[in-house]
Amino acid sequence: MKKQNLSDYDPSLVPSGKGRRIGIVVAEWNREITDALAQGAIDTLHKYDVDDKDILLVHVPGSFELTTGADLLLRNKPELDAVIGVGCVIQGETRHFDFICEAVSQGLTNCALKHEKPVVFSLLTTNNYEQAQDRAGGKHGNKGVEGAITALKMIDLQKQLETK
Repeated sequence: MKKQNLSDYDPSLVPSGKGRRIGIVVAEWNREITDALAQGAIDTLHKYDVDDKDILLVHVPGSFELTTGADLLLRNKPELDAVIGVGCVIQGETRHFDFICEAVSQGLTNCALKHEKPVVFSLLTTNNYEQAQDRAGGKHGNKGVEGAITALKMIDLQKQLETK
C-alpha cells in the first residue's frame, strides 16, 4: 500500500455541522494518542461549524468501554445526532488485542442500530506505538479528523433520508 495521509479529503463534500450535536467518547488508555485523536475530531467539527456547546466530550477507562459510553450518551442525551468512539488498541503478546478490537467494532455497530443514530468507529488498531502516533496527527493524518467527517456525512445522510 502506498504511504499516504489518510486524512486527505475533499472539503467540498463535507456537509455543514451547524446545529448538529455530537458526542465524543474517548478512551483514557493510551491517553497521549486518544487525546490527539479527540482534538482532531473537535477541531474538524469546529471547522464545519459545529458550536462548542454542541460537542459533548466524555471519557471512559479503556477502548472496551467505548461501547457502553456511546450507549450511555445516546440513552441519556437523545438530542445527540451522532457519537464518535475514539480509542487506541496496540497489539501485544496475547490475543487480548483481538478480543478488544472485535468487541468494540461489534458493540459500536450494535449501538448505532439500537439507537438509530450514527456511531462512528475511530479506534486505532495498530501493531505498535509508532503506528498509533502516525495516525494521531503524524504522517498518516489523524483518525479523529476522519471520525468527525464521517459523523457529519452520516448525520447528513440520515436527515436526507428522513425527509424523503
